[in-house]
Amino acid sequence: MTGNFKIVADNRRARFDYEIGETFEAGLVLTGTEVKSLRTGKASIGESYANIDKAGEIYFVNANIPEYLQANRFNHQPKRSRKLLLKSREISRLAKGLEREGMTIVPLKIYFNERGRAKIELALGRGKKLHDKRQSEKQRDWNREKGRLLRDKG
Repeated sequence: MTGNFKIVADNRRARFDYEIGETFEAGLVLTGTEVKSLRTGKASIGESYANIDKAGEIYFVNANIPEYLQANRFNHQPKRSRKLLLKSREISRLAKGLEREGMTIVPLKIYFNERGRAKIELALGRGKKLHDKRQSEKQRDWNREKGRLLRDKG
């Protein structure tokens, strides 16, 4: 993913809670008021996830896109399930990943690409145990300390 795009919502906690594997870019099926609300940048995807239904379609569940204030009665439901647009080969790869032990489809970020289309970056992730989280926290602290030491020396 190169180019200029505007990040709307970022799931920063996902990299801490999950070991991120393969990533995918998917389109979102949105209503007009959802797009306008996303452009204001108030969406949150912290507790959201993606599901594959029996028909082989992927849905984005539990994402909060707040109502667009100027839309009055034509507004959308903030936490409705939204369909994701992926190629069938990518859907089958995600389905195989879900069948394996402990894998989930984790949303990493929602953004607008250079053409102005709303996209979502998904990843296959395996949940980290408590000791894995401690290890990644130690690694992050050490990298921060190492940067300080190198900056002070030279």
